[in-house]
Amino acid sequence: MILSDFDLKAYLTSKRLQIEPFSEEIVRENGLDLRVGESFCRINTSPRELIVGEDRVEEYFNCSHAKEYLRLEPSTHYLLHTIEYLKMPPELMGFVELRSTFARLGFLMPPTIVDAGFEGQLTIEVLTPPYPAKIAIGTRFLHVVFAKVATPVISTYRGKYQGQRGVVLPKW
Repeated sequence: MILSDFDLKAYLTSKRLQIEPFSEEIVRENGLDLRVGESFCRINTSPRELIVGEDRVEEYFNCSHAKEYLRLEPSTHYLLHTIEYLKMPPELMGFVELRSTFARLGFLMPPTIVDAGFEGQLTIEVLTPPYPAKIAIGTRFLHVVFAKVATPVISTYRGKYQGQRGVVLPKW
């Protein structure tokens, strides 16, 4: 079952679903819009082969912080994060997509799931359109549709990204 704005407000009021900082403007008809944060990492091109699961990944990323705007290069992969910190209850999971405005502008994002029990800011990979882009910090850029699972998850998310803040690079 997908939660409506009525359901989401009830979850937020009861503190079963927690979003910090919270703003009424992010509640939509059937989900929440999340806002882009100030840190971002460009995924670098490299002639060096990455051995997945073994190599350190830092050299494949160029990370920085912005004060007012993210300035993004054309046709480039980035890791971005949300301002909002989520605390998911065991009976909800989320489907994350770009807001349609960003998709219509040519931004791309792979499908992303927020697991039951996850807690943290979201780190999202985005491919920019074939032109430079400037996005104000705090712009609503993601839409999360929340679904209630048939029964609460027994083994909730306790993975390596639990509690993350800002952009978190891949971990082995």
